[in-house]
Amino acid sequence: FSGSPFYAKMIVCVNKFGGVFVGVKLDGRAFADKLQEELKQEVATWKENGKRLPKLVVILVGEDVGSQVYVRNKERAAKKIGFYSQIDRLSDEVTEAELLERIQQYNNDPEVDGILVQLPLPKHIDEEKVILTIDSKKDVDGFHPMNMGKLFIGKPDKMPCTPYGIIRLLKEYNIEMAGKNAVVIGRSNIVGKPMGQLLLMEDATVTITHSRTQNLKEITKQADIVVVAIGRGEFLTADYIKEGAVVVDVGMNRNAEGKLVGDVKFDEVSEKASFITPVPGGVGPMTISMLMDQTVANRRED
Repeated sequence: FSGSPFYAKMIVCVNKFGGVFVGVKLDGRAFADKLQEELKQEVATWKENGKRLPKLVVILVGEDVGSQVYVRNKERAAKKIGFYSQIDRLSDEVTEAELLERIQQYNNDPEVDGILVQLPLPKHIDEEKVILTIDSKKDVDGFHPMNMGKLFIGKPDKMPCTPYGIIRLLKEYNIEMAGKNAVVIGRSNIVGKPMGQLLLMEDATVTITHSRTQNLKEITKQADIVVVAIGRGEFLTADYIKEGAVVVDVGMNRNAEGKLVGDVKFDEVSEKASFITPVPGGVGPMTISMLMDQTVANRRED
Protein backbone atom coordinates (compact mmCIF):
# COMPACT_ATOMS: atom_id res chain seq x y z
CA PHE A 1 0.00 0.00 0.00
CA SER A 2 2.87 2.33 -0.80
CA GLY A 3 1.73 5.92 -1.18
CA SER A 4 -1.41 5.59 0.88
CA PRO A 5 -2.19 8.51 3.22
CA PHE A 6 -0.69 8.39 6.69
CA TYR A 7 -4.12 8.10 8.26
CA ALA A 8 -5.05 4.93 6.36
CA LYS A 9 -6.60 2.46 8.76
CA MET A 10 -5.57 -1.14 8.29
CA ILE A 11 -8.10 -3.96 8.49
CA VAL A 12 -6.48 -7.30 9.23
CA CYS A 13 -8.76 -10.31 8.80
CA VAL A 14 -8.35 -14.08 8.73
CA ASN A 15 -10.10 -15.28 5.60
CA LYS A 16 -11.93 -18.58 5.21
CA PHE A 17 -8.85 -20.23 3.74
CA GLY A 18 -6.87 -19.56 6.91
CA GLY A 19 -4.67 -16.83 5.42
CA VAL A 20 -4.37 -13.25 6.55
CA PHE A 21 -5.57 -10.53 4.21
CA VAL A 22 -4.80 -6.88 4.85
CA GLY A 23 -7.06 -4.17 3.45
CA VAL A 24 -7.15 -0.40 3.76
CA LYS A 25 -10.16 1.51 5.01
CA LEU A 26 -10.78 4.51 2.76
CA ASP A 27 -11.20 7.12 5.45
CA GLY A 28 -13.46 9.69 3.84
CA ARG A 29 -13.94 11.56 7.09
CA ALA A 30 -10.21 12.17 7.57
CA PHE A 31 -9.70 13.27 3.98
CA ALA A 32 -12.82 15.47 4.09
CA ASP A 33 -11.45 17.17 7.22
CA LYS A 34 -8.18 17.78 5.41
CA LEU A 35 -9.95 19.32 2.41
CA GLN A 36 -12.15 21.49 4.62
CA GLU A 37 -9.11 22.75 6.50
CA GLU A 38 -7.54 23.82 3.19
CA LEU A 39 -10.74 25.64 2.22
CA LYS A 40 -10.85 27.27 5.66
CA GLN A 41 -7.37 28.68 5.18
CA GLU A 42 -8.30 30.06 1.76
CA VAL A 43 -11.48 31.70 3.07
CA ALA A 44 -9.58 33.14 6.05
CA THR A 45 -7.17 34.82 3.63
CA TRP A 46 -10.08 36.36 1.74
CA LYS A 47 -11.50 37.66 5.01
CA GLU A 48 -8.15 39.22 5.98
CA ASN A 49 -8.03 40.96 2.60
CA GLY A 50 -11.58 42.29 2.91
CA LYS A 51 -12.93 40.12 0.11
CA ARG A 52 -16.58 39.05 0.17
CA LEU A 53 -16.95 35.56 1.65
CA PRO A 54 -18.75 32.73 -0.14
CA LYS A 55 -22.44 32.20 0.56
CA LEU A 56 -24.42 28.97 0.23
CA VAL A 57 -28.22 28.90 0.38
CA VAL A 58 -29.91 25.60 1.22
CA ILE A 59 -33.68 25.42 0.73
CA LEU A 60 -35.35 22.84 2.94
CA VAL A 61 -39.00 22.04 2.27
CA GLY A 62 -40.97 20.19 4.93
CA GLU A 63 -39.95 18.20 7.99
CA ASP A 64 -38.27 15.10 6.56
CA VAL A 65 -35.97 13.82 9.32
CA GLY A 66 -33.24 12.57 7.01
CA SER A 67 -33.18 15.84 5.08
CA GLN A 68 -32.86 17.84 8.27
CA VAL A 69 -29.83 15.77 9.31
CA TYR A 70 -28.16 16.30 5.93
CA VAL A 71 -28.84 20.04 6.03
CA ARG A 72 -27.42 20.32 9.56
CA ASN A 73 -24.24 18.56 8.44
CA LYS A 74 -23.88 20.94 5.50
CA GLU A 75 -24.42 23.96 7.72
CA ARG A 76 -21.85 22.68 10.19
CA ALA A 77 -19.26 22.22 7.43
CA ALA A 78 -19.86 25.74 6.06
CA LYS A 79 -19.40 27.27 9.51
CA LYS A 80 -16.22 25.26 10.04
CA ILE A 81 -14.78 26.60 6.78
CA GLY A 82 -15.87 30.11 7.63
CA PHE A 83 -18.36 31.14 4.96
CA TYR A 84 -22.03 32.03 5.05
CA SER A 85 -24.66 29.32 5.05
CA GLN A 86 -28.32 30.29 4.95
CA ILE A 87 -31.01 27.68 5.57
CA ASP A 88 -34.32 28.70 4.02
CA ARG A 89 -36.94 26.52 5.71
CA LEU A 90 -40.28 26.27 3.90
CA SER A 91 -43.48 24.47 4.86
CA ASP A 92 -44.31 21.29 2.98
CA GLU A 93 -47.46 23.14 1.92
CA VAL A 94 -45.48 25.67 -0.11
CA THR A 95 -46.64 25.71 -3.72
CA GLU A 96 -44.40 24.86 -6.62
CA ALA A 97 -44.76 28.41 -7.95
CA GLU A 98 -43.70 29.89 -4.61
CA LEU A 99 -40.64 27.65 -4.44
CA LEU A 100 -39.59 28.49 -8.00
CA GLU A 101 -39.99 32.21 -7.25
CA ARG A 102 -37.78 31.84 -4.16
CA ILE A 103 -35.09 30.12 -6.24
CA GLN A 104 -35.18 32.93 -8.80
CA GLN A 105 -34.60 35.46 -6.03
CA TYR A 106 -31.40 33.65 -5.07
CA ASN A 107 -30.41 33.29 -8.74
CA ASN A 108 -30.54 37.07 -9.02
CA ASP A 109 -28.67 37.75 -5.77
CA PRO A 110 -25.00 38.48 -6.63
CA GLU A 111 -23.90 37.59 -3.09
CA VAL A 112 -25.19 34.01 -3.35
CA ASP A 113 -22.56 31.65 -4.78
CA GLY A 114 -24.35 28.33 -4.35
CA ILE A 115 -27.98 27.20 -4.28
CA LEU A 116 -29.09 23.78 -3.13
CA VAL A 117 -32.66 22.50 -2.82
CA GLN A 118 -32.66 19.52 -0.48
CA LEU A 119 -34.28 16.44 -1.99
CA PRO A 120 -36.70 14.73 -1.77
CA LEU A 121 -39.47 17.28 -2.23
CA PRO A 122 -43.20 16.88 -1.48
CA LYS A 123 -45.08 15.00 -4.19
CA HIS A 124 -46.91 18.09 -5.46
CA ILE A 125 -43.61 19.71 -6.50
CA ASP A 126 -41.85 18.67 -9.72
CA GLU A 127 -38.20 18.01 -8.79
CA GLU A 128 -37.07 18.26 -12.40
CA LYS A 129 -38.63 21.70 -12.77
CA VAL A 130 -36.95 22.82 -9.54
CA ILE A 131 -33.52 21.65 -10.71
CA LEU A 132 -34.00 23.37 -14.06
CA THR A 133 -34.85 26.65 -12.32
CA ILE A 134 -31.58 26.84 -10.38
CA ASP A 135 -28.95 28.89 -12.21
CA SER A 136 -26.56 26.27 -13.59
CA LYS A 137 -23.59 28.39 -12.45
CA LYS A 138 -24.89 28.31 -8.85
CA ASP A 139 -25.87 24.63 -9.01
CA VAL A 140 -23.29 23.34 -6.52
CA ASP A 141 -25.10 19.99 -6.34
CA GLY A 142 -24.23 19.43 -10.01
CA PHE A 143 -27.71 18.17 -10.99
CA HIS A 144 -28.70 20.80 -13.58
CA PRO A 145 -28.97 19.34 -17.13
CA MET A 146 -26.45 21.93 -18.34
CA ASN A 147 -23.89 20.65 -15.84
CA MET A 148 -24.76 17.03 -16.56
CA GLY A 149 -24.30 17.72 -20.27
CA LYS A 150 -20.88 19.26 -19.70
CA LEU A 151 -19.88 16.21 -17.66
CA PHE A 152 -20.98 13.75 -20.34
CA ILE A 153 -19.05 15.51 -23.11
CA GLY A 154 -15.95 15.38 -20.94
CA LYS A 155 -15.83 19.06 -19.97
CA PRO A 156 -17.17 19.04 -16.39
CA ASP A 157 -17.88 22.19 -14.43
CA LYS A 158 -20.19 21.55 -11.45
CA MET A 159 -20.32 17.82 -10.77
CA PRO A 160 -22.67 15.65 -8.69
CA CYS A 161 -20.97 15.72 -5.30
CA THR A 162 -21.03 12.02 -4.40
CA PRO A 163 -19.32 10.69 -7.57
CA TYR A 164 -16.92 13.64 -7.54
CA GLY A 165 -16.03 12.90 -3.92
CA ILE A 166 -15.45 9.23 -4.68
CA ILE A 167 -12.98 10.05 -7.46
CA ARG A 168 -11.12 12.48 -5.19
CA LEU A 169 -10.95 9.84 -2.45
CA LEU A 170 -9.61 7.15 -4.81
CA LYS A 171 -6.95 9.54 -6.05
CA GLU A 172 -5.95 10.48 -2.50
CA TYR A 173 -5.16 6.82 -1.86
CA ASN A 174 -3.28 6.53 -5.19
CA ILE A 175 -5.70 3.91 -6.47
CA GLU A 176 -5.07 3.35 -10.17
CA MET A 177 -8.20 3.64 -12.33
CA ALA A 178 -6.74 3.75 -15.84
CA GLY A 179 -7.18 0.44 -17.61
CA LYS A 180 -9.07 -1.12 -14.69
CA ASN A 181 -12.43 -2.86 -14.92
CA ALA A 182 -14.97 -0.85 -12.92
CA VAL A 183 -18.53 -1.90 -12.15
CA VAL A 184 -21.15 0.54 -10.89
CA ILE A 185 -24.24 -0.99 -9.29
CA GLY A 186 -27.02 1.57 -9.70
CA ARG A 187 -28.05 3.87 -12.55
CA SER A 188 -29.47 6.99 -10.86
CA ASN A 189 -28.80 10.46 -12.27
CA ILE A 190 -27.34 11.47 -8.90
CA VAL A 191 -24.76 8.70 -8.47
CA GLY A 192 -24.76 5.78 -10.91
CA LYS A 193 -24.64 7.48 -14.30
CA PRO A 194 -22.23 10.32 -13.40
CA MET A 195 -20.07 7.84 -11.48
CA GLY A 196 -19.69 5.78 -14.62
CA GLN A 197 -18.77 8.86 -16.65
CA LEU A 198 -16.17 10.06 -14.14
CA LEU A 199 -14.56 6.62 -14.12
CA LEU A 200 -14.51 6.67 -17.93
CA MET A 201 -12.74 10.01 -17.78
CA GLU A 202 -10.09 8.32 -15.61
CA ASP A 203 -9.66 5.74 -18.42
CA ALA A 204 -11.37 2.87 -16.61
CA THR A 205 -13.43 0.34 -18.53
CA VAL A 206 -16.89 0.81 -17.06
CA THR A 207 -19.96 -1.41 -16.73
CA ILE A 208 -23.13 0.09 -15.23
CA THR A 209 -25.47 -2.50 -13.75
CA HIS A 210 -28.95 -2.23 -12.27
CA SER A 211 -31.98 -4.15 -10.98
CA ARG A 212 -32.54 -5.93 -14.29
CA THR A 213 -28.93 -6.90 -14.89
CA GLN A 214 -28.56 -10.65 -15.39
CA ASN A 215 -25.70 -12.58 -13.82
CA LEU A 216 -24.68 -9.62 -11.66
CA LYS A 217 -22.38 -11.70 -9.50
CA GLU A 218 -20.40 -12.93 -12.50
CA ILE A 219 -19.97 -9.33 -13.68
CA THR A 220 -18.85 -7.90 -10.34
CA LYS A 221 -16.39 -10.75 -9.75
CA GLN A 222 -14.44 -9.52 -12.79
CA ALA A 223 -14.19 -5.97 -11.46
CA ASP A 224 -11.11 -4.27 -10.06
CA ILE A 225 -13.32 -1.46 -8.69
CA VAL A 226 -16.92 -1.87 -7.52
CA VAL A 227 -19.12 1.11 -6.62
CA VAL A 228 -22.39 0.12 -4.93
CA ALA A 229 -25.29 2.59 -4.89
CA ILE A 230 -28.59 0.73 -4.81
CA GLY A 231 -30.05 1.50 -1.37
CA ARG A 232 -30.30 -2.13 -0.21
CA GLY A 233 -28.71 -2.76 3.15
CA GLU A 234 -25.71 -5.13 3.11
CA PHE A 235 -26.62 -6.37 -0.37
CA LEU A 236 -23.07 -6.90 -1.60
CA THR A 237 -21.45 -9.91 0.07
CA ALA A 238 -17.97 -11.34 -0.31
CA ASP A 239 -18.98 -13.75 -3.07
CA TYR A 240 -19.70 -10.78 -5.35
CA ILE A 241 -16.08 -9.61 -5.55
CA LYS A 242 -12.69 -10.97 -6.43
CA GLU A 243 -9.72 -10.96 -4.08
CA GLY A 244 -8.11 -7.53 -3.92
CA ALA A 245 -10.95 -5.52 -5.43
CA VAL A 246 -11.57 -1.89 -4.41
CA VAL A 247 -15.09 -1.52 -2.98
CA VAL A 248 -16.89 1.83 -2.59
CA ASP A 249 -20.13 1.79 -0.61
CA VAL A 250 -22.55 4.68 -1.25
CA GLY A 251 -25.47 3.19 0.71
CA MET A 252 -27.01 4.58 3.90
CA ASN A 253 -29.57 2.19 5.38
CA ARG A 254 -30.95 1.10 8.74
CA ASN A 255 -30.98 -2.62 9.50
CA ALA A 256 -33.55 -4.44 11.66
CA GLU A 257 -31.72 -3.35 14.82
CA GLY A 258 -31.70 0.29 13.71
CA LYS A 259 -27.97 0.29 13.02
CA LEU A 260 -26.66 2.40 10.15
CA VAL A 261 -25.27 0.13 7.43
CA GLY A 262 -24.23 0.52 3.82
CA ASP A 263 -25.07 -1.45 0.70
CA VAL A 264 -22.02 -3.64 1.42
CA LYS A 265 -21.69 -6.29 4.13
CA PHE A 266 -18.57 -4.64 5.48
CA ASP A 267 -17.12 -7.24 7.86
CA GLU A 268 -17.37 -9.96 5.24
CA VAL A 269 -16.29 -8.01 2.16
CA SER A 270 -13.33 -6.37 3.93
CA GLU A 271 -11.72 -9.83 4.11
CA LYS A 272 -11.33 -9.82 0.32
CA ALA A 273 -11.17 -6.15 -0.64
CA SER A 274 -7.85 -4.32 -0.88
CA PHE A 275 -9.57 -0.98 -0.17
CA ILE A 276 -13.06 -0.38 1.17
CA THR A 277 -15.13 2.57 2.37
CA PRO A 278 -16.85 2.29 5.77
CA VAL A 279 -20.40 3.42 6.56
CA PRO A 280 -20.50 5.88 8.17
CA GLY A 281 -17.26 7.77 7.59
CA GLY A 282 -16.57 6.92 3.97
CA VAL A 283 -18.45 8.51 1.07
CA GLY A 284 -20.81 10.73 3.11
CA PRO A 285 -18.23 13.23 4.41
CA MET A 286 -16.71 13.47 0.93
CA THR A 287 -20.08 14.40 -0.57
CA ILE A 288 -20.42 17.35 1.81
CA SER A 289 -16.83 18.45 1.22
CA MET A 290 -17.37 18.51 -2.55
CA LEU A 291 -20.41 20.72 -2.02
CA MET A 292 -18.26 23.10 0.01
CA ASP A 293 -15.48 22.90 -2.58
CA GLN A 294 -17.79 23.82 -5.46
CA THR A 295 -19.31 26.71 -3.49
CA VAL A 296 -15.86 28.14 -2.74
CA ALA A 297 -14.83 27.56 -6.38
CA ASN A 298 -17.74 29.73 -7.53
CA ARG A 299 -16.57 32.57 -5.30
CA ARG A 300 -12.98 32.02 -6.46
CA GLU A 301 -14.05 32.45 -10.09
CA ASP A 302 -16.17 35.53 -9.38
